[in-house]
Amino acid sequence: MEPRPFAERRLVCFPHAGGSPYFFRGWSKGLHELEVHAVCYPGRAERFGEPYATELAPMAQHIAAELLTVDDPRPLALFGHSMGATVAYEVARALEAAGRTVHHLFASGARAPQLNVPDPAAATTWDEAAVVRTLIELGGTDPELLRNQGFVDLVLPYIGADFRMLAAYGRGPAEPLACPVTALVGADDPRVTGDQTAAWREVTGGPFRLRTLPGEHFYLEQDPPYDTVARTLGAPGRHAGPR
Repeated sequence: MEPRPFAERRLVCFPHAGGSPYFFRGWSKGLHELEVHAVCYPGRAERFGEPYATELAPMAQHIAAELLTVDDPRPLALFGHSMGATVAYEVARALEAAGRTVHHLFASGARAPQLNVPDPAAATTWDEAAVVRTLIELGGTDPELLRNQGFVDLVLPYIGADFRMLAAYGRGPAEPLACPVTALVGADDPRVTGDQTAAWREVTGGPFRLRTLPGEHFYLEQDPPYDTVARTLGAPGRHAGPR
């Protein structure tokens, strides 16, 4: 992502299951008053040769540790979509536990973490057929690509690993975050309800806001919530560039 040393705030983005930093490639242009970064999980993009993560919370703790090495006093906000919202939540917990202030957490397209019940059979439940069915249901993946065996052989291993990791994740009672939280959901999301999104209110002792936006699970592909992010963070420029 483009370094912006004169930007007053930083935003770190967390992709969905099977996602890569490229999912947020337009956000730096769309949020020109922020310095935008995107996380790359193991096993894809420039980390393709690394082993997949198998546990979500330890992966998040590793990401938080990397962020803590960055000597940058600017306010830090986190934006996660789908599985990325849960990862961002765990990163926020780890950062706050280490004494680092999180300016804001945006949780998009995800049920609140306390609603996740670990599936002890995740390793067998999420076979290739189940992963493909879910990708088709959620949208965001061209069905033609899923009929291309070369594509399937390339990406399904790490997508399946992410799905199994998320299915095995559970968060019991935990101290609420101090940071404000904004939860976003597509009005026609087939997997996440408004009530499940509103339950993010329970994870923070700070201010909470719920936004329901037009679209399905990947509503932000066609209409990224640049205005919501910019206004929430007080960035003066609003969005610019393609929506």
